[in-house]
Amino acid sequence: MPSLPPSFLGEPIAHRGMHDVANGVQEHSRASIEAAVRHGYGIELDLQMSSDGEAMVFHDYALDRLTPESGLIAMRTTAELREVKLKVGNEAILDLPELLQLVNGKVPLLIELKGQGGTLGPNVGRLENRVAELLANYRGDAVCMSFNPHSMAEMLKIAPDIPRGLTTGNFSVGSWPMLPRRRAGELVSIPDFDRVGASFISHDHRFLDSAPVTALRERGVPILCWTITSAKQEIKARRLADNITFEGYIPAKRPQPEDTDV
Repeated sequence: MPSLPPSFLGEPIAHRGMHDVANGVQEHSRASIEAAVRHGYGIELDLQMSSDGEAMVFHDYALDRLTPESGLIAMRTTAELREVKLKVGNEAILDLPELLQLVNGKVPLLIELKGQGGTLGPNVGRLENRVAELLANYRGDAVCMSFNPHSMAEMLKIAPDIPRGLTTGNFSVGSWPMLPRRRAGELVSIPDFDRVGASFISHDHRFLDSAPVTALRERGVPILCWTITSAKQEIKARRLADNITFEGYIPAKRPQPEDTDV
């Protein structure tokens, strides 16, 4: 099982890049990625799949919230999506090949594969295979994670050398309206951690004191968390988490080891 690279336990990780809509920078935009690189923060990013099999850097299943257009990402081709502009900043939607070229190993990438359908079922494979193909030749630190254990089980099978983790939380009905409640109850206990060969989790910061997270922490498993929006939240989260994913404020840089040369 590959370990989580140490770079993910250093500087905080910018959630969907360093976005700031008030200043014209939308999440997952080129500008947000460049800002995170410029500040030396890792980047958390989400992937959806186009109709012709490309990994698109986009959080939502639908275009409506972030672009002037509507409809599902999965119903558009890569070429069509590259013509869709974000509402803020007027940039085109990024795909993963473009983002990897843009970052070029300068900061670590925490890549979340979104479950295709909202039920976290076993219908996986296309997105995972494309991500594995692209990361095979990438020379920077990059790891994958998903709320869907089936996705990470697939990554274990096709790309065992890429570190992987599980995105976790309490799977409330408000956040997961399509997820069967029985399945939600199962996932809360993080039962698939060992089965998928995970080396870390990224957990909802509000529930870092839950029993399943505590059990993994006691095993020495790295605990990341999402999504911190203030320095006050960060102080509380760092009592239990090894690193944070942040947005909406600029976290302090982590202390660097002192120079011991004489």
